[in-house]
Amino acid sequence: MKLTGIAGALLLPFACGYAPNPVISAAAKGMGLLAPIFKAEAVLQAAVLGGITNVNKEDIESEIKEAKSKNKVLIYTYTLSPFSSEAVKILESTGKEFTEIPLGPEWFLLGGKESVARVVLSEEVENRATSLPKIFIGGKCIGGCDELTSLANSGELETMLSSTFSSNTAKKTGFSFPWSS
Repeated sequence: MKLTGIAGALLLPFACGYAPNPVISAAAKGMGLLAPIFKAEAVLQAAVLGGITNVNKEDIESEIKEAKSKNKVLIYTYTLSPFSSEAVKILESTGKEFTEIPLGPEWFLLGGKESVARVVLSEEVENRATSLPKIFIGGKCIGGCDELTSLANSGELETMLSSTFSSNTAKKTGFSFPWSS
């Protein structure tokens, strides 16, 4: 079912149980303008903090690859981010199982491994955005909050999830990297 315009805004809560917040959605679109600044900052942060703690980028890449292969739906978040919270609400509304991996409270509070993970995750998207959330469905990164909201509003999210899941299991699971406690 494709939901667009006013009809989509009125019917989406009934279709998937949650209507994406239009204020968060608009702000998520605007964050793209700051992507080059955030990218430069993320690379510097990962180099400094990751270098101090001797983080091996290949180990982080392997852990992310393993998490993607073990989870049909996976979301990397910041615990204080309104964009991450919004994306989690949208995923919860689908009733499908997903795994949330919080990297930390926010980008400026990350340690060495989490900073490197943030840069590795940015390599999963075409525009190399370092913002979170990063959402994976069937092992493929669909982007962040803005992209997830668009998929939910168009009805494509339901289609993607239906093809990813063989059963209608409703469950949210948790996972954490060995270094995050």
